[in-house]
Amino acid sequence: MPFDFYVNVALQGILTGLVYGLMALGLSVIFGVIRLVNFAHGEFAVVAMYLAFVFFAWAGIDPMISMLPIAAGFFGLGYLLQRHAIDPFVGRPEHEQFILLVGLAIVMVNGLLMIFGPDLRHANLSYAFDSYEIGTLLIDKVRVYAAAASLVVSALLFAFFRFARTGMAIRACADNLTGAAVVGLDVKHLYALTFGIGMACVGAAGALMVVLADATPMLAPAFTLLAFTIVIVGGMGSMAGALVAGIVIGMSEAFASFLLAPSMKSMFSFGLLIAVLLFRPQGLLGKRK
Repeated sequence: MPFDFYVNVALQGILTGLVYGLMALGLSVIFGVIRLVNFAHGEFAVVAMYLAFVFFAWAGIDPMISMLPIAAGFFGLGYLLQRHAIDPFVGRPEHEQFILLVGLAIVMVNGLLMIFGPDLRHANLSYAFDSYEIGTLLIDKVRVYAAAASLVVSALLFAFFRFARTGMAIRACADNLTGAAVVGLDVKHLYALTFGIGMACVGAAGALMVVLADATPMLAPAFTLLAFTIVIVGGMGSMAGALVAGIVIGMSEAFASFLLAPSMKSMFSFGLLIAVLLFRPQGLLGKRK
């Protein structure tokens, strides 16, 4: 095959991987600060996909725009969920956290099945089949827009944690919980903000994902596994690692789909996960303990 073909495949993988990275970024933020593994992460992403679909089907609102109210709503939901339901489980044994969040995931999946049924739902955008032509390269517009939106949200998140006082306070909780409490930081409030931020990320990513894939409740477990894979490959708790690993996973899936078979893309993702666990267990950008 010509070299241009491989470049096209790589670009498609990078663009999709940026959306993957944004979805995993939410999981990484929550784990990095609260040390809580959100086993319902993929389910929340699928809920966001359906919300974006509803905005588009009923009001004609482009998912690139509806991601803003969806992310805001998910932030509020995440704050309340952490403050009133999850906070009592922080510090408890991991199996109790697992049961709580898996139970929540099952409720959400079955709720989506009751409301929308098992049929595939897709936002049929007017530019869904348009492409940018750069020389011999053809780049899908929807992937470019989704990737650009993911980069903007990710950049805002990095800037928040780097420069905002609240962001620095959250980082202080992640680095030294006891010290943060001693100096008077409201840890429970900051934890709730963190969970809300993680939920906002997955809400935005889910809204963007609906332009790349059909929404169905059965996607939820696959998205949860995908997010876990990206976070582990990038490094547990590493935000930059989540984005880098998202791109790597996106490229691996793109090449597996085009060169072999779409059904084999997950095999390559998990193969990469196994390789990282064997040779660099702290992840690509994680710190060795």
